[in-house]
Amino acid sequence: MLQAGIVGLPNVGKSTLFNALTAQESALAANYPFATIEPNVGIVEVPDDRLPVLEKLNKAQKTIPATVEFVDIAGLVRGASKGEGLGNQFLATIRECDAVIQVVRCFEDDNIIHVEGSVNPVRDIETIQIELALADLTSVEKRRDKAVRAVKANGDKDAKRDLEILDKIQPVLEEGRPARAADLSDDEKAVIKTWFLLSSKPTIYAANVDEETLANPAGNPHVQKVMEHAKSENAEVVAICAKLESELVALEVEERNEYLKDLGLDSSGVDGLIKSAYNMLGLMSFLTAGEKEVRAWTIPIGTKAPKAAAEIHTDIERGFIRAEIVSYDDLVACGSRKAASEKGLARLEGKEYIMQDGDVVDFRFNV
Repeated sequence: MLQAGIVGLPNVGKSTLFNALTAQESALAANYPFATIEPNVGIVEVPDDRLPVLEKLNKAQKTIPATVEFVDIAGLVRGASKGEGLGNQFLATIRECDAVIQVVRCFEDDNIIHVEGSVNPVRDIETIQIELALADLTSVEKRRDKAVRAVKANGDKDAKRDLEILDKIQPVLEEGRPARAADLSDDEKAVIKTWFLLSSKPTIYAANVDEETLANPAGNPHVQKVMEHAKSENAEVVAICAKLESELVALEVEERNEYLKDLGLDSSGVDGLIKSAYNMLGLMSFLTAGEKEVRAWTIPIGTKAPKAAAEIHTDIERGFIRAEIVSYDDLVACGSRKAASEKGLARLEGKEYIMQDGDVVDFRFNV
């Protein structure tokens, strides 16, 4: 399962947000540094308005949504790259994650201490970035030494390629900037993905604001600065009020929606954050629907039909014959798969078919 790690300086609302995301109280939210020591893990459903529609259409017994795993990682402080605070543990845990959600404090509250003494979200972002960049710089320098030796020994082509990439990445890291800010081709990005650099991971900035700011986040000067910073490195920003979200969890769905409506919001910030994380990881969902269950299956964008079938069972991939596909919109408009077929809207696709988000699929196979 894919993991998104929630990171941030101590006391920025990280664990409060985790509790809201996972609708639980397992992550200790306290007003002192390192309240989170062991990383908390939660499985989170990806909001998908299509599932209840298909459930009703098929009179399904149950619905299973797509999921993303969120990890609440111990707060980081200056010097983490050298082992300060819980630095070594922080770096090891984040290295295992597929993406990073960095919570940055964009609200003023004298009752909640800030580890740096004042609210300055860009400084907080840079503090974490510098620590990740310094840790990556150590890895990059070791990789360079190894590549240089390989080129000298036998002119290794892969080592030459690595050196060309390192020449682009190392100066960026030396400036304390993330590896993802380096100007790399798609092929080069594919190579460094195998290097597991901390600062190359896709990142969303969760701007933690107060309730009053939610209706117009761009009007908050702290959020404005985060947006400007994110734009410079092609990162996303999602404004969220972690405190409010943790309170919404206790409400029934109708009450929650009414409360959000009173605030001038269409949906919760948690829903927006989950969807952003899912999209940022380059994921999408195909759907299966029948009387037994309606289910969303997670696959990378660009996946071919047999590989998508393997998500259900490897036997289906092995014995793949074809995929019978109806788009979600066509299926709902027609009212049933049979009606969609009669109108010529059901398609038979082969092994080279690239799956599309919202495909409702029935795989045919023979093992």
